[in-house]
Amino acid sequence: MNMTAGASLDDLLRQRHSCRAFHSRPVPREVQRSIFETAQRTASWCNSQAWQVAVASGDTVERFRSAMVEAAKSGKRDTDFPFPAEYTGLYLQRRRECGFQLYNAVGVERGDTAGYQQQTLENFRLFGAPHVAVLSSDPGLGVYGAVDVGGYVQVLLLAMQAHGVGAIPQAALASQSTLAKSLLGVPADRLMVCAISFGYEDESHPANSYRTSRAALSDVVSWVDD
Repeated sequence: MNMTAGASLDDLLRQRHSCRAFHSRPVPREVQRSIFETAQRTASWCNSQAWQVAVASGDTVERFRSAMVEAAKSGKRDTDFPFPAEYTGLYLQRRRECGFQLYNAVGVERGDTAGYQQQTLENFRLFGAPHVAVLSSDPGLGVYGAVDVGGYVQVLLLAMQAHGVGAIPQAALASQSTLAKSLLGVPADRLMVCAISFGYEDESHPANSYRTSRAALSDVVSWVDD
């Protein structure tokens, strides 16, 4: 076992977090290419490599940002995959913990409905990121295609972290899937899984000041022996 490689991976995972405030400075195309080339090594079901990625920058990302904010304000949802029907128990607890950490960091008090709504819209503003990637799967591959895209997302996030690029995976943008796909030229029959906003992190912004917790290993892993 290569302990150095294991330690490096552990360090990347510990450092990586969802970035919610970015500088406007774009990530050079050669850096982007290196990141996406690394992510292309992701394992997939029967090596199907279900993912397709449309990356927006410059004026395109500004049009995308503006259109998505207006669509989100309408209150309507248009998704290719159903969102969770309900969060209960530990899942609800973890979701609330994450949400309240964010609200506390940016000064939104509990019960401030208008403040919650404004912070929610930041998702559709891409948190100010200069780039957004829309990730989709082939409809014929069903849930396994979506699982493959999820695996690709994790590798892509680690590749970005390794290159000093901040990122946030966003299901929220998939709530306007038809619009998102049309804005970036993604075929209408593709299934949008999520998007990733990315760029260089604004480390001074309070939205980037906290870190979420993780469950203990004993809470999630069981070893079944004879």
